[in-house]
Amino acid sequence: MSKTAANPPLSVTAADPSRWKALVFIALAQLMVVLDATIVNIALPSAQTDLGISDGNRQWVITAYALAFGGLLLFGGRIADKWGRKNAFIVGLIGFALASALGGAAQGEAMMLGARALQGAFGALLAPAALSLLAVMFTDAKERAKAFGIYGAIAGGGGAVGLILGGVLTEYLNWRWTFFVNIPFAIVAAVGAWMIIREPAGGRNRAPLDIPGVVLSTTGLVALVYGFTRAESAGWSDGLTVGMFIASVVLLAAFVLVESRTAHPLLPLRVLLERNRGGVYLSLGLAVIAMFGLFLFLTYYLQVVKGFSPVTTGFAFLPMIVGMIAGSTQIGARLMTRVPPRLLMGPGFMVAASGMLLLTQLEVGSSYPALILPAQLLLGLGMGTAFMPAMSLATYGVNPADAGVASAMVNTSQQVGGAIGTALLNTIAASATTAYLTDHAAEAAAGGPAAQLIQAQAMVEGYSSAIWWAVGILVASSLIALTLITTGKPGAGDPVAEGADADMKIPVIAH
Repeated sequence: MSKTAANPPLSVTAADPSRWKALVFIALAQLMVVLDATIVNIALPSAQTDLGISDGNRQWVITAYALAFGGLLLFGGRIADKWGRKNAFIVGLIGFALASALGGAAQGEAMMLGARALQGAFGALLAPAALSLLAVMFTDAKERAKAFGIYGAIAGGGGAVGLILGGVLTEYLNWRWTFFVNIPFAIVAAVGAWMIIREPAGGRNRAPLDIPGVVLSTTGLVALVYGFTRAESAGWSDGLTVGMFIASVVLLAAFVLVESRTAHPLLPLRVLLERNRGGVYLSLGLAVIAMFGLFLFLTYYLQVVKGFSPVTTGFAFLPMIVGMIAGSTQIGARLMTRVPPRLLMGPGFMVAASGMLLLTQLEVGSSYPALILPAQLLLGLGMGTAFMPAMSLATYGVNPADAGVASAMVNTSQQVGGAIGTALLNTIAASATTAYLTDHAAEAAAGGPAAQLIQAQAMVEGYSSAIWWAVGILVASSLIALTLITTGKPGAGDPVAEGADADMKIPVIAH
């Protein structure tokens, strides 16, 4: 008999006896969504050849996913608040599995791009539902620290897992398996969630849906993400790129205006403007800019400059995953109930910046064990330590009725940060590479091994220039976390909830 049917809903304050089992399925779903952002990157060249996708359109395989995911996250978060997180979670999983099956079976460009957009749309429903389920199920400070330690490690390290899995599947099976692999993940997570998860009673948001808010936020975020992805290929001065940025500013400003005046906003501004949460969204978004750029550069450096195979490249990212798991579960989770979150996030981002600083020394002949491996360990340790309290703080003192949309904001900052990071750092790298080639034009024109070396040196010069920017961005993340996040150590008491339903609060972190 289903536990859902057998057991009554939990009270808001009762701890769910099945919460640790539920965490397994929530973590599995989160891993599927996060790794899907990078798993397709390695498979893309093979898929492009098989499906006859032009060079001009291949970026849409990545962009279609990012636009749907980034644009619909706030809507997905509010749907989770209205429907119930468990319902949104299961529907999101089933939809993601079907979209993945469609992508794996794609016979042409249109079918592939449609499948990727659908994956993004269902991911936008699934991701905030997963995080907000954790927020409402884990109420004890120490247990919450452990749960968010596991979740933070997956949120941070899933992208690198995607690179490994993408390499293995593409090299030994077929690019289609980078899609099909999602189906067992989704089925196991959906069945487990149906059997195990129970939500606390009274946590749904019964308010009418804010349709103007949905339209303005979705179109504004789509314009913003598309502006950055287009800037990468067409340049920052391209007319459509500039138009997209202007449109996004206008639409998002209109969204803020509408939200401040409507009785039942999609995103209550109190969720966004609370100092600690605002600090989390901003510092996390900036850190993701640095991380996404790095994934891109290291992948190209290892494959193009060092000649690693896709599988070897994937496994070369293992130290970062190990560092993230250690930072999140061993450092972050153990200290989260003892020290204020800013003293984990600030130093965590600085440790990551020190790892990034090592990578500014990249040269054509750099040693993987001597330079790249320690840099990755530092990056992983730092990001894992910082991600864990950030994920927990994202739902700090939020009414259960707003937990979904507060969780969606974390995912939005990561998605927008990823789009900005890829475009911004890629542009910086390309400019530095071009400048190096211009300065060494005579040697490059000579041909032969010397010219090949100049080409490789130009690429590495571009990467190191962009990585310097990533160092600065991580330092800025650290300073923002130390300055804006003022809450005391977790577990010292109950937070003050906001809004009319202040009696229905999630006991998260105390002032």
